Amino acid sequence: MTDKRTANLLGALALALADGMSEEVEARAKHGTAAPAALVTIGISPGGSINALAQTIGLTHSATVRLVDRLAADKLVERRGGEDRRTVGLYLTRSGIARRRAILKGRNKILEKALSPLCNDQKTMLTKLMEILLRGLTQNRIHAEIICRLCDEDVCPQEHCPVECAVLKP
Repeated sequence: MTDKRTANLLGALALALADGMSEEVEARAKHGTAAPAALVTIGISPGGSINALAQTIGLTHSATVRLVDRLAADKLVERRGGEDRRTVGLYLTRSGIARRRAILKGRNKILEKALSPLCNDQKTMLTKLMEILLRGLTQNRIHAEIICRLCDEDVCPQEHCPVECAVLKP
């Protein structure tokens, strides 16, 4: 019974956090559900292609092009020459960088609120457990990018990220 209850509670917590984060970051991005992840992803990997972005945020190529068109029209993203003549690199503008910061701030606000009832020892224990769970869930490089699509890499740099470490393990 304990395993089922634990799983049930984990599911409820995951939904509550996902719903809260989605509401907060979508309001700050002002471009729908995929925009927050797009802005954060472009900020993490400036110069990335539309194909790479589409894989990370889970949209089709054409839907990603339309999203980038909207972000570019609002001067949040700009297209520049890519790795070769066939690709276009995506970069955040100053406004895009500011919007990305606002998205990450909103995400952090929701997560800090969720963690606020815990003492420091409980937070430390939870951190260790989440690291174990995330390492176990990470399937491959693309899946790692998907998992971390809204992460603040300043808080969790690649060398300390359990998702990144799971992909890099020998």
